[in-house]
Amino acid sequence: MPNKTALVTGASEGIGAEFIQILAARGYDLILVARSEDKLNRLAAKAETEFNIKCTVIVADLSQSKAAHNLFQRVHELSLDVNFLVNNAGLLKNGFFTELSLEEQEKMIAVNVIALTSLTHLFANYMASKDGGYILNVASLAGWMAIPNQNVYAATKAYVLAFTQALANEMTAANTGVKVTALCPGYTATKMMDNPDQGATLRIPSSMMMSARDVAEIGIKACLAGKEIVVPGIANKLTTIITHFFSRSLITKIFGSFYRKNMD
Repeated sequence: MPNKTALVTGASEGIGAEFIQILAARGYDLILVARSEDKLNRLAAKAETEFNIKCTVIVADLSQSKAAHNLFQRVHELSLDVNFLVNNAGLLKNGFFTELSLEEQEKMIAVNVIALTSLTHLFANYMASKDGGYILNVASLAGWMAIPNQNVYAATKAYVLAFTQALANEMTAANTGVKVTALCPGYTATKMMDNPDQGATLRIPSSMMMSARDVAEIGIKACLAGKEIVVPGIANKLTTIITHFFSRSLITKIFGSFYRKNMD
């Protein structure tokens, strides 16, 4: 596929920053999207120097109304031919639903669900009109179960998982050439694991966490291979299997107890 260009949302840190390095090493020009211009500029300069590729920085807050449409229009205005979309941007809030800010939880839904859906729709149609392409939607292991004290986040990721799997089937059935993959990481060593802005902090031993680099690498490889769903890590795969053998009620009680005991 000539003139490879990838767009990564939530690109300023964590898994997003690793996606940049991995895609740049594979020869993709990059469009970096996030709210922090300074961080994006540093990452862009680093990738251009190390991999001799071109980076375009677009500052955007995907929680805002029509943000996805505005981003797509900006890419069109710049005549950038995107054939790999990574919907990595996501927000997380921990704590009791009734105690968390409703405005912040609505923003979480706007980014995790609405912006992701809009960008997928816009770029899936664009890619289908060209030579095909790849869409990687970052879901979560949380999307496989109901998680008290993280209920809206888990629900948004359940949406991403179901939406992506169904869309992957549609795009294949229609012979569009567009491959769609849901990446479902578990606990990952990123700022998300220790960020006071997210409400309560979940205390997780480092031994239970995967590196952001490994998660990103597994996600990119799976998408390029045309897999519909990928769960990185043996422990995370086992967790998804367990969800099929026990009732949702029991799993919800177990995770509710675990999260409340381990949240500061």
